[in-house]
Amino acid sequence: MRRPEGKEMSKLKVLVVGSGGREHALALRLLESESVAEVVGCPGNAGMASGLGVPDGKSLRVQTGQPEDVAVAEKVDLVVIGPEVPLVDGLADRFQKLNLPCFGPSAAAAQLEGSKAFMKEFCRRHGIATAREVIVRSPEALEEALAQFSSPPVVKADGLCAGKGVVVAETMEEARSAAAAMLSGDSFGSAGTTLVLEERLLGEEASVHALCDGERAIILPVAQDHKRIFEGDRGPNTGGMGTYAPAPVVDAALLETIDRDVIQKVVQGMKADGVPLVGTLFVGFMISPAGEAKVLEFNIRFGDPETQVLTMITEGDWGKALLAAAQGRLEKGDLRVSEEHAMCVVLAAENYPAAPAKGDKISGLEEVAALEGVRVFHAGTAAKENDLVTSGGRVLGVTAKGPSLAAARDLAYEACSKICFRGMQYRKDIGYRAL
Repeated sequence: MRRPEGKEMSKLKVLVVGSGGREHALALRLLESESVAEVVGCPGNAGMASGLGVPDGKSLRVQTGQPEDVAVAEKVDLVVIGPEVPLVDGLADRFQKLNLPCFGPSAAAAQLEGSKAFMKEFCRRHGIATAREVIVRSPEALEEALAQFSSPPVVKADGLCAGKGVVVAETMEEARSAAAAMLSGDSFGSAGTTLVLEERLLGEEASVHALCDGERAIILPVAQDHKRIFEGDRGPNTGGMGTYAPAPVVDAALLETIDRDVIQKVVQGMKADGVPLVGTLFVGFMISPAGEAKVLEFNIRFGDPETQVLTMITEGDWGKALLAAAQGRLEKGDLRVSEEHAMCVVLAAENYPAAPAKGDKISGLEEVAALEGVRVFHAGTAAKENDLVTSGGRVLGVTAKGPSLAAARDLAYEACSKICFRGMQYRKDIGYRAL
C-alpha cells in the first residue's frame, strides 16, 4: 500500500487516529495542504463530523472501528496517530506490518513517553540535561531514595497515567505518601509500581515540538501551556486550559542550544540505540531564571492544546511533510514558521476537572465561524438530534491568530464571548507571562 517514491502522486487520503482537539486541528490543517484531498477521523469527534471549517473541494469524515481495519477499508495513503496510548501499545508497528506509511513511533521508541525511568536512563546515557533523579522500583527502597533529597522531590509514576501521574510535593511527608501509594499500586496500578523521584526545578515551562523521520528533525514554534484551572495558575492541574505560540521565554539563541543539545541528541541517540524515532518529539522544558533549559519530560506525540496553535502558525504542506517523515525523507524546508502569533483558549464544562457536566447545548458556533483568523477545535462535544452538546471536560479549543500575541488574544476572547453553554468556564489570562 506504500506509494513508490519519485512517482507523481495523486491527492492523499489520510487517516487521523484519535478523537480530541489535537486530532481535529491536525485534520483541518492537513486538509489545507495541496497534497491532501480527504481526511478520515477514527473515531473522530462531532466537530469533524460537522464539516465546519473544511475547505471547498475537500472531505472530512469519521469512521468507527479498529484503526487498522478502517485504514485498509478506506485505502488510505498515510496514517497520523494522535494519542500516546495507542502508540505505546504498538499501533504504529501494526501499520508498519501493513506496509502503510505511519506518522508515529514504534512501541520501542514510544518508551520515551511510556516510561519515565527509560527516559531518565536515556538522558543519562546520551548526555541530555535533566533534573537529578532517583528511580525507585520497590517500597523497600523508598526511604533510602527520599534521603537523597534535601527538599521535597517531585514524584512521577513511571507509566502513562493520563497526565495525572505527577505529584509536585510541598513537604517530604506529601512526597512519601504519594510515592507509597504509587508503589503499592493503589494510585495508578502497574503504571506507578516503578517511579521516579526528581529534583524540583524552578522557572517557566515551555513546550518544544519537532517532526522526526528517524534521522532528521524540523522544529516547530515554541509554545507555552497553562495547566491549572483558574487564573494566576491556581487550582488543580488539567489537561491544559490554553496555550500560545511563539513563547518569548525561549529566544532564538536558546532554541539553537535546545536543538543542538536536546532535539538532535534524542534523534541521534534513538537511532544509535536501534529504535529510530519517527513522528513527533514533544519536549517539556523548564527554563531557569538564568535562561538555562532542562528537560522535564519527553512526549512522542503532539501536545493538546499545543497542536491547536502550532497548526495555525506554520506554513507549508503538512500532508507532504508528515508523509516524508513517515518515509524517512524529511527535509528542513518542508514546513516553515510564519511571522504570526496564535492563542488557544479552552472552554471547559461545569465542574471540570473533578466531575465535568455533560449534555449541555452549545450555541454560537456559526457566529464564530464567520470570524476571520479564528478556528474552533472540538474535543468534548457530541451530536444530539440537531444540536451539538458537551460530552467531556475540555469542550472546545477557541484558537485565533494575528500579527501579535495581543491581537491573537483579543480575537480569541472575542470569539469566546460568542459561545455559550451552561456552566461554561475558561481562563481569561492565557498568555499573561508574555503579555
